[in-house]
Amino acid sequence: MISVVLLGTGNVSKNLFESFLNSDEIDVLRVVGRSEKGLVHFKNRTETSTDWNALPKADIYILAINDDAIAEVSKNLMINGLIVHTSGSVPLAVLADHSHSGVLYPLQTFTSNKIIDLDKVPFCLEAKDPTDLDLLQKFAQLLSNHMVHVSSEKRKVLHLAAVFVNNFTNHMYTIANDISETNDLDFDLLKPLIKETVSKLDYLSPTEAQTGPAKRGDLKTLHGHLDLLKDSQHREIYKLMSNAIKASYGKKL
Repeated sequence: MISVVLLGTGNVSKNLFESFLNSDEIDVLRVVGRSEKGLVHFKNRTETSTDWNALPKADIYILAINDDAIAEVSKNLMINGLIVHTSGSVPLAVLADHSHSGVLYPLQTFTSNKIIDLDKVPFCLEAKDPTDLDLLQKFAQLLSNHMVHVSSEKRKVLHLAAVFVNNFTNHMYTIANDISETNDLDFDLLKPLIKETVSKLDYLSPTEAQTGPAKRGDLKTLHGHLDLLKDSQHREIYKLMSNAIKASYGKKL
């Protein structure tokens, strides 16, 4: 049995908590939050508190809080166990004040009011001490079938790549939704295309899967699309993306 104190009440914390409760080998001793309101999700399911000072003795303390707060909050924690954060971009070094520290980074997007199955989510692990890393790996194995040891430098790069495939891609969906609504079209018509675009990556590399007028060098279609775009920001994004795709095939727009 691995005992855990969960520090934070956001989307990552809620998803981790649900997985913890599904494991017979994880004992959630307490969830700590900044306010009683934030702790509502955890109430009557485990012990909760807004006191960040008097923490129970545990094997692992998980800081699932905003990136900007990790360094400051961790400095003020008086604990003896292994403390880990869950950030993709914050280095392990911010926890240097603690003799036992690590990183437990779930490479996934977490959204309010949506609990996902972590079983297939990659967990990126890091710890300087081999014993701490061993404990972290045993713990992660209770959550997922996919884990990898990643240094702070590599994890930062991985987080950057994740922004491209998740945050930037979702913004493209937002633009497509705006274009659809402005022209009285149903965005749902595009969902089969979105799903097929993603599913192709199971058997093709992104380079092999690329299609469209920019790759073909179809200037007539590209300029026709630009004429349809009335929002100046959308036009600039379209030109930037198209030029990036067709850089090896012809002249810029």
